[in-house]
Amino acid sequence: MSCLVSGILTWSCAQKGTGNGNVVETAVQTLELPAPYETKSVYNFSTVVGWKDGAKPVAPQGFTVTKYADSLQSARWIYVLPNGDVLVAQANTHRKGVVKVAGAFVGLHKSGNSGESPNQITLFRDTDGDGLPDIRSVFMKDLNLPLGMLLIGNEFYVAVTDGIYVFPYKTGDLSIAATGRKILDLPAGGYNNHWTRNLVIRPDSTKLYVSVGSASNIGEHGMQEEVRRANILEINLDGTGERVFASGLRNPVGMAWEPITQTLWTVVNERDKLGDELVPDYATSVKDGGFYGWPYSYFGQHLDPRFTEKEQRMDLVKKAIVPDVALGSHTASLGLAFYTHDRFPERYRGGAFIGQRGSWNRSELGGYKVAFIPFKDGKPAGPPEDFLTGFIHNLEKGEVYGRPVGIAFLPDGSMLVAEDAANTVWRVTYGK
Repeated sequence: MSCLVSGILTWSCAQKGTGNGNVVETAVQTLELPAPYETKSVYNFSTVVGWKDGAKPVAPQGFTVTKYADSLQSARWIYVLPNGDVLVAQANTHRKGVVKVAGAFVGLHKSGNSGESPNQITLFRDTDGDGLPDIRSVFMKDLNLPLGMLLIGNEFYVAVTDGIYVFPYKTGDLSIAATGRKILDLPAGGYNNHWTRNLVIRPDSTKLYVSVGSASNIGEHGMQEEVRRANILEINLDGTGERVFASGLRNPVGMAWEPITQTLWTVVNERDKLGDELVPDYATSVKDGGFYGWPYSYFGQHLDPRFTEKEQRMDLVKKAIVPDVALGSHTASLGLAFYTHDRFPERYRGGAFIGQRGSWNRSELGGYKVAFIPFKDGKPAGPPEDFLTGFIHNLEKGEVYGRPVGIAFLPDGSMLVAEDAANTVWRVTYGK
């Protein structure tokens, strides 16, 4: 079992690091964090070249990767309905292809889809049981940046950037045209938009959990803009009873319940502009009432130097929780799914798979892969490992084939991976 080190923060699996950095112990790692600004913060957007000449992602020996669907603009998130239908939420950051940086315009279009967001959900159905869809239908359209999806009984929930909507659904529906009802308003807009809103239901089906990213990098527009943001919110199924379940989570996106302990886990995109190796994105169990540092500190109680003594909130910093597993700095870790089937080899069962969309704030690309965290008895049993790689085409030129995001599993135990820049969904199977 190897430590995941390529293109991201280097760590030791067994010994504490040495040097000028700060040593941090996670559940499965010993990290040596560099000092802030040890390297210069950069803008380094990848160029997506798409999958050409039969190229495809690379999985470990014994696994097979096949194309499940393509021509699927901004395929971001996947949800599998109980009847096996696959729903793919299609949305991308509202932008016109450029961003102003230090007075100059830097292109963003190279690293992903630009222009208008598709703002729809597409349905795929496999009627002949070969593992690939033969029916494709626009399930819903004209949504405001959809991501999280959830079916509860005969009601279909959709998390869009400014709220949660509920629609009527019948098993086998190829589309939903009915007008939904909005059960919760959510704040929208802000830094790099952080528009994604994920949605999961508690295992006992009594509460919903909604992830809401920050409106800024480190609260630079004032904390009045961060009300109800950088949080995981808990609500009743009808949208009432809102409370902050956990806070200080800069941009939590993927959420999932660990299958043995039934503990909520999330993956979080940490802050930018402190250097190549700060701050590591992370996966962590989420404690009810827990505070995870943002914006005042990172990885526990490491103070962000951009706050003056007057601005700092040491009362909060003292409570900041160290995340369970570091995932590398600026890897844009977004997708999260636990493997609860039995088709993959034993070592993968119960473990967590994480879609890493890839960096823009590192001098060398990091992420652009699906990582795996082994679990044992409901807890992490080792550091992250590479699982699905081959997304980087040319590291020196900053060229990538695609950018993996959402992860889900089909009823047969195979994996689906959505990548929003190359507009493709891949299927990963094991054995014959």
